[in-house]
Amino acid sequence: MALSANLFLRQNQSLVMTPQLMQSIQLLQMTHLELIHFISQEVEKNPLLEMASDDGEPIGEPRSGGNDDAQSTAQADGNASDEGRSAGNTLDSEWYEPGHGNSLNERLDSNFDTALSDEGTATRADAPELLGQWKSMPGGGAESGEGYDLDDFVAGQISIRDHLSQQVPFALAKPGDRLIAAVLTDHLDEAGYLRADLAEVATRLGESVERVAAVLDVLQNLDPPGIFARSLSECLSIQLRQRNRLDPAMQSLVDNLELLAKRDFNTLKKLCGVDEEDLIDMLAEIRKLNPKPGSGFENTILESVIPDIVVRPAPNCTWQVELNPDALPRILVNQNYVTAVGKGSKASDKDQAFLSECLQNANWLTRSLDQRARTIVKVACEIVRQQDAFLQHGVDHLRPLNLKTVADAIKMHESTVSRVTSNKYMLTPRGLFELKYFFSVSIGSAEGGDNHSAEAVRHRIRAMIAQESSDAVLSDDDIVHTLKSAGVDLARRTVAKYREAMNIPSSVQRRREKRAIAKVAAI
Repeated sequence: MALSANLFLRQNQSLVMTPQLMQSIQLLQMTHLELIHFISQEVEKNPLLEMASDDGEPIGEPRSGGNDDAQSTAQADGNASDEGRSAGNTLDSEWYEPGHGNSLNERLDSNFDTALSDEGTATRADAPELLGQWKSMPGGGAESGEGYDLDDFVAGQISIRDHLSQQVPFALAKPGDRLIAAVLTDHLDEAGYLRADLAEVATRLGESVERVAAVLDVLQNLDPPGIFARSLSECLSIQLRQRNRLDPAMQSLVDNLELLAKRDFNTLKKLCGVDEEDLIDMLAEIRKLNPKPGSGFENTILESVIPDIVVRPAPNCTWQVELNPDALPRILVNQNYVTAVGKGSKASDKDQAFLSECLQNANWLTRSLDQRARTIVKVACEIVRQQDAFLQHGVDHLRPLNLKTVADAIKMHESTVSRVTSNKYMLTPRGLFELKYFFSVSIGSAEGGDNHSAEAVRHRIRAMIAQESSDAVLSDDDIVHTLKSAGVDLARRTVAKYREAMNIPSSVQRRREKRAIAKVAAI
């Protein structure tokens, strides 16, 4: 058999994940802060990109008079064309009318600059006579006083380490002891507990364990009470000792906190050697203590959640779904720079290639941000359509929903919907919710009707337990029976799982606690 060489022409299709495509997928699941950080990095690398202010002008640039065609505004909610050019448009508000399907409006004709304007009405100062005083205040340099901010006058919150460092010189006289105190202070966690081994600290400092323990005894008498404790039991003991309430019975109670958590009051009465009335007084004393003495000194900056989608009621029982302008990054593509460099005779081929690559990346970024905004709006509109009853009546009417249902409705892949709903928030008349909140497991109906959402069932369980009295505490079987009478088919082990997930104790523990609270209230 002879071998011969032949030529064949064959056409194949393959999916290639280019770096830009991978970056587009990452953009879709980025949070607001991550997106702002990413765009800031792109602006630093690309000379054609500029951050835009709220009025659509480049940050740090004077307001242009009339040559608006030289620059193109590209923003996440704009209609970016293939040349990467837009005019500051924003996505139209999407309207959903119950009973009429999802009427997603693809038009992009509303202006971003006038979306939240007050018809050009000039801002009037509420107290013009105080504007002269505001100019001398921090942030009050503007003629209208708009730069005035009360946050400029808020005193800085002192940290737990600063608070302790002010007390240590009065409690410890020797420099060596102060050094040990500084090391122990560095090992405090956010709750004020000491997370260090005394033997390791002594070895590192070249001191004896007895001296380190002696310094620790002094530090445990500082303010706030309970600081430098190594366990919850020790924290409560320190506070009780400072109140002169740490008798042998109370010490036995503090040493058996696990029994107190289980509401095993009979065993506690035997261990402490007290009757029921004394035990109730001891429990009332325990409730007055602070289990986290360092929590009041937390100075961590809490970032407020910025909603990506805003849902408002509209006329005729409809819902208006729109992107939040505060969560939309705005960038400008500097076409003046492209024109000036492109016409320049001194530009080398290397410079032209670099400029072409920058322009291509800028156009890609504008299109990716536009596609990201469109996809978020599509998913949000479908969620609003599916959860219309929740928006009108509350969590009891939350429908079971999964990613596949939304993906099939908007003709997208399930993974795309998953990326969109990750770390995205929706502001509704019912409150601020993460998009993932609207997706929950379906629970069958006992009467053959519509299924129930797991979140709605958990809400019912929580409400039933909150309304129970000490004489009528519901067991898991009672909850199952009540839910079944309401049309929810749920097993007892599922009720127990939901209850434990919500940190709700068992019926036995709740009964003991409610009776103890009732007796304390009666006294």
